Amino acid sequence: MHFQNIKNVNFVNHYNLAKSNFMPDEKQPSSKNITSLDIQAKELGIGGKLSPETDENLYKKRMQKRKDVQSKRLQVRKTKKGLLIVFTGNGKGKTTASLGMALRTIGHGHKVAIIQFIKGGWTTGEEKALKILSSNISWHALGEGFTWETQDRVRDEVLVKEAWQIAKKFIKDESYKLIILDEINIATKLGYLSPEEIITFIKSLDNRKNHIVLTGRGASESIINQADLVTEMKLIKHPFKEQGIKAQACVEF
Repeated sequence: MHFQNIKNVNFVNHYNLAKSNFMPDEKQPSSKNITSLDIQAKELGIGGKLSPETDENLYKKRMQKRKDVQSKRLQVRKTKKGLLIVFTGNGKGKTTASLGMALRTIGHGHKVAIIQFIKGGWTTGEEKALKILSSNISWHALGEGFTWETQDRVRDEVLVKEAWQIAKKFIKDESYKLIILDEINIATKLGYLSPEEIITFIKSLDNRKNHIVLTGRGASESIINQADLVTEMKLIKHPFKEQGIKAQACVEF
């Protein structure tokens, strides 16, 4: 995956108390102050040979100022909350990104639930690896494959509904820090599950502490608007399309 092809978009007004799960006794930072610091950081740049200074002493002064601004940016951002995260787009890497978060989470000693809404007709390397690495993984592959493989819309919808019921149980279980709903965006795009049902359920949970990841291309506008963090994977090149290369272990599964 080429990181320059991944566009990170942070959505949702983090400072709107009506839509967030902030702790009530926590003082919120000034959005004006945050914006000012962000502008300063952008103007100072990331350094290296992108900076205009030819004199190293001047360069050090710029980077020290950048460091000071960055410290202030971190200091004013004190709020923690359970995030709704979306990985979408036509490029490869959506499930892969969520599994990276799973690895990070078990590394911190927390529990992870992974519910696959479409995939499930095969065993993947990531499922084997994560189960070997930690007993804190709860993996549920409830799909039976892509639509052209199942060829049964009624059964597909039943399986999606079952997966959603299981997902809700894990989301409500505070012992799980991360819940990944893999390919749920596809399930909503196919009409098997309403995006509004997902949003209504998540919004009904007061002061939720865990993080929820929704993967799959075609995320609905309502899901994107509700999310705290959205990353769109953009397809630039793919060996299957341009070279006729088949899906391979370690790359695709």
